[in-house]
Amino acid sequence: MNCKTDKETTSTYFGGKIINPKSDHIILYFNEEPIDTFFLDNNNKFFGELTNVKEGLYYFFHGNENQYIYLEPLDSLQIRLNTWDFDESLVFAGKGAERNNILIDCFLETEKDDKLFYKYNKLEPKAFQQKIDSIKALKFETLKQYIANHPKETKGFEKVLEIALTYPLYARAEKYPLSYSRYSAKNVFPELTESFYNFRTNVTFNDNSLMYYPPYSYYIRNFLYNKTYSLGHPPMNKNYSPKFTIDLLKTINSEIASENSKNAFLKQTVISHFYNKSSCNINEEPFDLFFKLSSNENDKQQIENLINDTKAIKANNKLKNFKVIDYTNVAHSIKDVIRNKNTVLYFWNPDNVSEWYLKSRIEYLENKYKNIDFIQIKISGDLKNSIDNLDIKSQYYIDKISEAHNFLKSKMPRSILVNKKGIVINGYASISSYNLIPYLEKLNQY
Repeated sequence: MNCKTDKETTSTYFGGKIINPKSDHIILYFNEEPIDTFFLDNNNKFFGELTNVKEGLYYFFHGNENQYIYLEPLDSLQIRLNTWDFDESLVFAGKGAERNNILIDCFLETEKDDKLFYKYNKLEPKAFQQKIDSIKALKFETLKQYIANHPKETKGFEKVLEIALTYPLYARAEKYPLSYSRYSAKNVFPELTESFYNFRTNVTFNDNSLMYYPPYSYYIRNFLYNKTYSLGHPPMNKNYSPKFTIDLLKTINSEIASENSKNAFLKQTVISHFYNKSSCNINEEPFDLFFKLSSNENDKQQIENLINDTKAIKANNKLKNFKVIDYTNVAHSIKDVIRNKNTVLYFWNPDNVSEWYLKSRIEYLENKYKNIDFIQIKISGDLKNSIDNLDIKSQYYIDKISEAHNFLKSKMPRSILVNKKGIVINGYASISSYNLIPYLEKLNQY
C-alpha cells in the first residue's frame, strides 16, 4: 500500500543551518521577487516547504549577503554556511546538492581568476587570447565531464552551468581592451583581429530568466560597454562623457530586445554614470534620451525625482535646515549637528546600500579624512535600528515629516558635503566614486 500523499510527492524543500547568523531569517527570491521567508530556530536552523516550484535560478538573502541556487520540483536542498566566510563556507546536501555545489565552485573559481587577469590584462592581444583559449578549454572539459556523469540532468541546468563556467571568461575578454589601455603608455586600445570575438557566437542574448544572474548580466554589461567604445570613443577611466553615455543608451536600445531587460540596463546606466560623476551639474541630454527609450513609467518617475532632488540643493549655497532624529529618539536641527564642522551627510536606505558596505566605506573615509565628520542619515527601511560598530553619535534617521524629503523624493542615496560655514560644496555625490576624492581633500583642508 502506498501511503504517500500528493503533498509529499509534489513539495520542494529548502533548509539548512546558519553559523554566526546576521539576522533571524533567510529570504528566498525568484526573478527578483521574494517568494518565502524562513526563520531560524534556537539552533540557527531553518526548514521550509515550497509548492509549485518552477525549475530555475533562485537566490537566498541572509544579513547583507546573498547567493544563487538552482532548484527543481521535488528537490530537498540543505545548506550550511558560516557568515564569517559566507561564500567559501557554503556547502549543499540533499537532493539537488550536486548541481549547487558545482555552481558555488564556479563562483569561487571566478573570484580566484581576478588575480590572474590582473596580470593577463597587461599582455599583448595574441598572448592574452592564448590564455583565454587555454582556460576556455578547461571550462568546457569540466562541463563535458559533468554532463557525462549526470546523463539525466536537465537541459535548463546544463545551460546555466555552461554560463557559470564560461561567461565570466567571455566578460573578461570584452573588458580586455579597456583594461589593457590602463597599462598602455599611450592610453590606447589594443589592435585586435576579428577572430578575437569569435566567442560571441556561443553567447545567448535576451534571456529574461538569466538577466539578474551575475555571470550573465556581467557579461552583457561588458559587451554593451565594449560595443560602445568600438564606435570611436577613447578609453575613459574616471568620467564618462555625455556623448559616451548617449551612445551606450543607444547600444542598449539596439542590442537588447527584451523590454524588461532593456529598461533595467537603461536605468542602471543613467544612474551609475550620474553617481560616478559625483557632481551637482546635470547633463540633460543623456537623461532626455533615457526618457525617450525607456517604457517603464516607474523608472522614469524615479529618474525625474532624482533630477529634481539634484536641483533642490545647489553648491555654494547655505544648506537648508531640516530635522533629524538620533537613536535615543531625540530630534535635532541639522544646523546644530554640523555647526562649525566640515561634514559629509550621507543619506541612505537598505534597498540601495548594504550595512556591511556602508560600515566599511565610512570607516575607511573617517581614517583618511580626519578633519571631516561623516554623518549617516537613514531615509527609509527599519529606522529604529542603527548600524553596528559605527559611532552611534554619528547616526540619525528622518521621520515622514522631515523637510529633508523635499530633496530625497527619489529615495536614492546621496552625499552632501558642507564646510564649516554651512556652505554646500557638493550637493550630490557618491561615497564610492573616485571623483569624490578631490572634494574630500579640499574639504579636509578647509
